[in-house]
Amino acid sequence: MKKEILNVNGMSCSHCERAISKAVGELSGVKEVSANAEAKTVTVIFDDGMVTLQKIIEIIEEEGYNIVK
Repeated sequence: MKKEILNVNGMSCSHCERAISKAVGELSGVKEVSANAEAKTVTVIFDDGMVTLQKIIEIIEEEGYNIVK
């Protein structure tokens, strides 16, 4: 298992948190996802043998949010 904390621009409310959590949580290999609009972070625990960090980032970006590197 791997844990990543991503900085995400564009989250402003609980709807944003739910949208990201739902989209990322549907990926195979994602065990836990927690989006925090106030901190503008998404914490993901995942099996990196089943899903890549890049795929998780792509899903967040497809939802309309930007990852801050």
